[in-house]
Amino acid sequence: MAGMSTTAPATPLPALFVSHGSPMLALEPGRTGPFFRRLGQTIDTRFGRPKAIVVVSPHTAARLPLVLGSAQHHAVHDFGGFPPALYELQYGPPGAPTLATRVSALLAAAGIAAHPSDEAGLDHGIWAVLRFAWPDADVPVLPVALAPHQPPAAQWALGEALAPLLAEGVLVLGSGSLTHNLQLVFGRRRVDALGAEDGEEMAESRAFRDWVAGRSAARDRDALLAYRTQAPHAALMHPTDEHWLPFYIAAGAGGLAAPGLRLHDAVTYGCLAMDAYAFGAGAQPLAEALAA
Repeated sequence: MAGMSTTAPATPLPALFVSHGSPMLALEPGRTGPFFRRLGQTIDTRFGRPKAIVVVSPHTAARLPLVLGSAQHHAVHDFGGFPPALYELQYGPPGAPTLATRVSALLAAAGIAAHPSDEAGLDHGIWAVLRFAWPDADVPVLPVALAPHQPPAAQWALGEALAPLLAEGVLVLGSGSLTHNLQLVFGRRRVDALGAEDGEEMAESRAFRDWVAGRSAARDRDALLAYRTQAPHAALMHPTDEHWLPFYIAAGAGGLAAPGLRLHDAVTYGCLAMDAYAFGAGAQPLAEALAA
């Protein structure tokens, strides 16, 4: 983490969950791109620029958590069928090999099997977000591969293992999607406006998003972990839950001693949520700074 301040923030950083949406977010930011830009600026101002970012995305997945400790990263264009301009975008922040050793030790101490790797590259669920939040690509990034077959409780435990990093000035970020049913998306989107925000939100999407906001604010860990049976329209909003699981890593890292707060409330195509959440002691200060 060369060149980064060694001073810990006075208030621990919040842990964040963000919805990254379509890869076209990078070219057609809608309401969410400006939110990510303001989010990065506000974190820098309120807490100090993060020393590094530990990030989990469903587009980097493995059988067990994999800690990608390369010294340098690049944007991976892990998608097809999009405009040529999207494949020309680059994002190349430094990696965090020293932090990778620390993260591996934290996971091991929690009894979580993880493997180190010197693999480089950031999937679009990572770089499409960070290019707005920290456009200079000067904050070191440490991806941790999601283990998508592990249940919500295991993801929460992984987040809890990473919790000490927040007081050390390291941001823990889960990038996924608060709702993610691509059949609904492709059925509702305008073919000539990929990435545009249009259409009235489905009632089922609104109900699911409001349930998550309510249970997070109420610090209802049990209900959140049991979302498949307790959340309205859970199977419709998440036919598979890999895009939802990073939420639990953020919630576990921040904990629910304080309410989990929704920072951003938006939907594309009427059913693809772009919501963002903050957890932990830093959640309320961040929400207040964003609202100022």
